Amino acid sequence: MKRNKLRTALTGFAVAWGIFMLIVLLGAGNGLIHAFEQSSGERALNVIRVYPGWTLLPYDGLAEGRFVELDNRDMTETARLFPQEVIETGAQVTQGGVTLSYGTDYVSTTLMGVSPTQIKIEAVKLVSGRFVNEIDIQQQRKVIVLHKNSAETIFKQLHTDPVGEFIHVGAFAFQVVGIYGDMGDQGQRGAYVPFSTLQTIYKQGSNKINTLLFTTRGLHDEASNLDFEERYRRVLAGLHRFDPDDTGAVWIGNRMRQYIQSQQAMGVMTTAIWVIGIFTLLSGIVGVSNIMLITVKERTHEFGIRKALGAKPRSILWLVISESVVITTLFGYIGMVAGIGVTEWMDSYFGAQTMDAGWFQQTMFTDPTVDLRIALQATLTLIIAGTLAGFFPARKATHIRPIEALNAV
Repeated sequence: MKRNKLRTALTGFAVAWGIFMLIVLLGAGNGLIHAFEQSSGERALNVIRVYPGWTLLPYDGLAEGRFVELDNRDMTETARLFPQEVIETGAQVTQGGVTLSYGTDYVSTTLMGVSPTQIKIEAVKLVSGRFVNEIDIQQQRKVIVLHKNSAETIFKQLHTDPVGEFIHVGAFAFQVVGIYGDMGDQGQRGAYVPFSTLQTIYKQGSNKINTLLFTTRGLHDEASNLDFEERYRRVLAGLHRFDPDDTGAVWIGNRMRQYIQSQQAMGVMTTAIWVIGIFTLLSGIVGVSNIMLITVKERTHEFGIRKALGAKPRSILWLVISESVVITTLFGYIGMVAGIGVTEWMDSYFGAQTMDAGWFQQTMFTDPTVDLRIALQATLTLIIAGTLAGFFPARKATHIRPIEALNAV
């Protein structure tokens, strides 16, 4: 190793690079996986959202291109026709560009008419007060739940809790019943009101809804979810007169099925990372094995002299293996430390990376680190592989007869 410093350094670099790339790739993959798990863990997964759409197929004398509107009847029929699968139903109605004011301070935001189930479905984090309840829905109460930023803006001169205060919502007076913070990784900043109240005031008493949502039970795999979606689409087709095979009439967003598909994608990504990392490691091991073959060839004459003087085969075996072990251990450790250092750097600078799409924010990268145990296991595996890479050339050296070794050029 001392006589061939450059060769040793280049061989060691291949080893260090292999373990370095494996740890960095695993760290980056974990960052994506952790962000996905965090986003999924903060919201209910057993949620199905149904959105209105336009028909793509003619049906029962009606032309394609017809807009299908959802209404309150869809909520009641969903609960009635699917008692085994549906737990709770809810609705969402939106009204944008609404001004909220208190005294001379105001803010422009979006009103979101919701049902009480919204707080469970989207993991709304209340800071103070309460959320919309069933009595609010039944009595169409003028109550509102503000985001903390909106509350700070319009109540900046009020030094007490704004819960209980009345504010102007357009031309109407609403009582603040709650304040909420950021919803997990969602950047929504609207104000919540009972959907029935919003329908009455802003939709001229219409029973139309923008989104129908409900929670489910017993749908734990992709097959059962697909079967339920097909049956549910047929029910809606009967209620709104569109072809049951028309996927454009309504759009069904099944969070559980999306989660299952994402889990499968994450599994494929993790497998791909390990495959790429292992092949990168193998390239380093092949390099060590080639160098050991060259070493044996260069030192054949030396081995012949040693054997002629009485050296045992195991001493020659150790000469070659020790060089292989030193290279893989030293440079494997350097690669492991460098890889862990890079993952820590990624955690510091990108550990809470989010994507801002204007009306919402999505966490894309969280805790991109690798378990130290995995890093040590990978390095130990590399050392064992390096030992084997040196063993076979060394074994070849021990079988050379002294006379042949001494005659070697």
